[in-house]
Amino acid sequence: MLVAAIVLLLLWDWNWFKGPVERAVQARTGRVLQIGNLDVDLGRTTTIRGDRITFANARWARQAQMASADRVEIDIRLWPLLRGSVQLPEIRLSHPDVLLETAPRKGEPGNWNFLDGGGGQLVQLHSLRINEGRLRFIDTLGRSNIDLAVRSGEARQADAAPPVRVQGKGRWRGAAFTLSGGTESPLELSNSDHPFRIHLDARAGATHAIARGSLTNPFQLQVFDLQFQLSGQDLDDLYPLIGIAIPSSPPYQLDGRLKRDHERWRYEKFSGRVGDSDLAGDVEIDVAGERPRLTANLLSKRLDFDDLAGFIGAPPKTGGDESANAAQKAQAAQLAAKSTVLPDTPYNLGKLRAMDADVRWKAQRINAPKLPLDDMDAHLLLDNGLLRLEPLNFGVAGGDIRSTVRMDARRAQINTTFNASLRGVQLGQLFPDAKLAEQASGGISGNIRLSGNGNSIAAMLGSSNGDVAVGMGRGHIGNLLMELAGLDVAESLKFLFTDDKQIPLRCAFADFGVHDGLMRSRALAFDTTDTLVIGEGTISLKQEQLDLLLRPRPKDVSILALRSPLRVGGSFKDPSFRPDFKALGIRGAIALTLASIAPPAALSATIETGPGKDVQCGGHYAR
Repeated sequence: MLVAAIVLLLLWDWNWFKGPVERAVQARTGRVLQIGNLDVDLGRTTTIRGDRITFANARWARQAQMASADRVEIDIRLWPLLRGSVQLPEIRLSHPDVLLETAPRKGEPGNWNFLDGGGGQLVQLHSLRINEGRLRFIDTLGRSNIDLAVRSGEARQADAAPPVRVQGKGRWRGAAFTLSGGTESPLELSNSDHPFRIHLDARAGATHAIARGSLTNPFQLQVFDLQFQLSGQDLDDLYPLIGIAIPSSPPYQLDGRLKRDHERWRYEKFSGRVGDSDLAGDVEIDVAGERPRLTANLLSKRLDFDDLAGFIGAPPKTGGDESANAAQKAQAAQLAAKSTVLPDTPYNLGKLRAMDADVRWKAQRINAPKLPLDDMDAHLLLDNGLLRLEPLNFGVAGGDIRSTVRMDARRAQINTTFNASLRGVQLGQLFPDAKLAEQASGGISGNIRLSGNGNSIAAMLGSSNGDVAVGMGRGHIGNLLMELAGLDVAESLKFLFTDDKQIPLRCAFADFGVHDGLMRSRALAFDTTDTLVIGEGTISLKQEQLDLLLRPRPKDVSILALRSPLRVGGSFKDPSFRPDFKALGIRGAIALTLASIAPPAALSATIETGPGKDVQCGGHYAR
């Protein structure tokens, strides 16, 4: 009897079980399995060997097959199978071809989710060996199509599971994409507490990412902890790749820990460079809500100020050793050829509405050669198209500028409100030249309140309304600066080649009302014990034109004083400073006429007795 049973097992045609096996798999997964030929090696862990295997795709998929293989060998534990649990210690695949595809409707599971509507369970897969495989990934909604060659590498130890190597290309979110790398130990891939080690190198367009670390459940990709290097030409390129809107930036390189806990992604303790600035901090992205929400705490020990240009729609500087990508260099060249300077690149309304954000960014030191900036403290809040910077503060020349910005992009045109206060900005520190800096002191304060409509900085300012008022109290200023401003030739030459004296400054103030982008002076004066300068005129933010007239009134008696009103005109990009030639011409004609009579009389035509009076400073400037 025993001999007969052994003979029966040896001669048994296991293909008789193809039908039951196929039906069992379908019951557990909801998918049709077809087996060309079936053989079985019985044991406590049974090996099922099948040739010409195909596995059906999800009902909604365009392609009928999700997977196929020339041969599949599956080690399966029988007793858990009788309880409805499919446990597979190891699968060996020969020439497998697997298609992973996302669902056509957002939020639905992909075709790798084997849960059947009748209550099937996820397959528990523990070890995988692949011979010349192919893995494809298609995400039609995400414009992604990737084709990878997959194979098992050589195991480092005889009893260790072999690594899996991948290499391929395609498109990710519409960008050309390449991927290479692999996993060190593909053990217990699904529903397991054991790590799934990976090392992957991916490129999408100009963006380069290297991920190394572990996945707890790679089939679901719900939990992982990876060391993640990210570099590229522009952080703005991340928007089409991962849907996170970040302003344009110079080339960057970052390295940190990328973690995922279901719907929350974290980039922790990252550090690196963006342009010529260092950047470090933590970023969290929560994708559970209607829109992704980004929360970040950032720190720069040294911030290159022009690296912030992307926030206002402008490229960074491109000269010398400045960092910029090719597109930004081309944009900078175009701007250099234009007659205007205010950024006119429109903000992308879709990006402003695509996500929410709460970002705190502090810079301990700022590099801005033409601006005396010390540090920065910014807090950005973005909620469904409403952007607020509360605060946006800068340390400036020993004082500070405290400001808030509100940009409402929930409509077709952005409505922007800007409020700023200047306190204690030191006049001497505003001059980059050390000689001029020694000639000035005093604290500048003021307030700026502007609101406007438009989708670019130029449009916002060109339509703005509000007030601009700045002023300073007592201090001192070099006589050389005052004499040069008044074109007093004799005094200027004297102080240029001899020691300069300091003139006490009583006050200075400029008060402009702004309507539809036109700044019109309401009060403009600069008063010292030596000279009183009274000004008037307009500044057009829409046309970027200057039209100011400054009338110097000397309080001393000077010979060769070719003093006349100083006209400040031209454009923001090319301003002009010239005397009012009409007044100067009249005085010159008088001098020439008298010179024909006697040279001493010609000198008398340039003598002024100083009719200027002390201006009443109280109440005209911010203290």
